[in-house]
Amino acid sequence: MSRTDVLDPGVARALSALSAAAKKGLGDPALAELVVIRASQLNHCAFCLDMHLAIAREHGVPEKQLELLAAWEEAEGVFDERERAALALTEAVTVLTDGFVPDEVYRRAAKHFADRQLAHLIGLAVAINNWNRVMVSRRVAPGGYAP
Repeated sequence: MSRTDVLDPGVARALSALSAAAKKGLGDPALAELVVIRASQLNHCAFCLDMHLAIAREHGVPEKQLELLAAWEEAEGVFDERERAALALTEAVTVLTDGFVPDEVYRRAAKHFADRQLAHLIGLAVAINNWNRVMVSRRVAPGGYAP
């Protein structure tokens, strides 16, 4: 089952357009994949994890980063400060049940990303959270992604 099989085609196109625009505006495909993988880990979306781990490898994301992404805060020296700021913001946007995005998390990200990039980073977190919710709700199994 593909991503478009689980939604009305118009909704799928809209979510795909948001994802593509956010990734393009962020300008760093490897970082974009780290962001979507981390959100997908938090949301337990096996389909998106399977898909984005493959894409991350295509973009040359180091295997050590993929292995330690779930514990990025403790993985000193594996992620640079920019990546760590992006991952912290991604987690805050993904887990809104803990409250609002903390000001310090936002300020930390703003030190590493221009306003426009920051908007795209947040947009990417929002987009993957939407996809995760669709795929988990529809119980879409991993293994269906083909580049």
